Amino acid sequence: MSSGGSEKSVRKAVIPAAGLGTRFLPATKATPKEMLPVVDKPAIQYVVEEAVAAGLEDVLFVTGRSKRPLEDHFDRNLELEQVLEGKGDTERLQQVRESSDLARIHYVRQGDPLGLGHAVLMSQQHVGHEPFAVLLGDDLIDPRDPILDRMIEVRNQCGGSVLCLMQVPMENISLYGCVAVETDQHEGSLKVADLVEKPTIAEAPSNYAIIGRYILDSAVYSVLEKTKAGRGGEIQLTDALRVLATMPASEGGGVRGVVFSGRRYDTGDKLSYLQAVIQLAAEREDIGPELTIWLQEFCSAQREGS
Repeated sequence: MSSGGSEKSVRKAVIPAAGLGTRFLPATKATPKEMLPVVDKPAIQYVVEEAVAAGLEDVLFVTGRSKRPLEDHFDRNLELEQVLEGKGDTERLQQVRESSDLARIHYVRQGDPLGLGHAVLMSQQHVGHEPFAVLLGDDLIDPRDPILDRMIEVRNQCGGSVLCLMQVPMENISLYGCVAVETDQHEGSLKVADLVEKPTIAEAPSNYAIIGRYILDSAVYSVLEKTKAGRGGEIQLTDALRVLATMPASEGGGVRGVVFSGRRYDTGDKLSYLQAVIQLAAEREDIGPELTIWLQEFCSAQREGS
């Protein structure tokens, strides 16, 4: 049995949040990219809510410099609460308190931004010898299409580590980590034989892309400690997962994938971020109908103007 052990349940979530957010400069010069609003909540709050909905109420942020606003968001703001309480604004008071009451939240500093694998390694002391979840903040999963519960089920049944996979057009595969899968299926999951980080179309073994949700056996830590810097001079989690895929189950090895086909919003680049904001806003009861009418009028005017 591995140090993680398939008999142990998943209780903790790790959210890497040390990136500089350079694609959103100058907005992210003093504001973490994770705090950019998606309608009226920062993107990172959606991710924490997803973890909590799956029963993961112990959340560790792996942060870096200039991430203080993120910490403040999940802390109490007594002065603001008192002002809202004095005004009798119970709705906004509840919204403000919601973020600080979501979960038991902890922080560790990554220091040097040496890649996702290094960020995961920084969580070792907090997680210990347990399986754990990793959620990347650029992927927002619609709460109506939860995937973490299913991934945890597969982990409980099969042990090892579990990836969230999504089928993408081959012309987009170079934007993702990609997996080679075997025909061995178990309860709707696929056995992962190999992984390639951002392959060319010719190198890609499939169109199964890894999106930002992982359930990892604690055996990943010993592998990451030995993993040398790879693509981009960073310690890649993909390289460690390649090793885990070849290790015996008794040592915490084995990697499986669960295919996700639900609603997902990408906040990792400007266009996708704007699309995510519009999609989520359009589905809101309070602002959706008016926004939809305005969008239709705006698009009609754009077509006429062209």
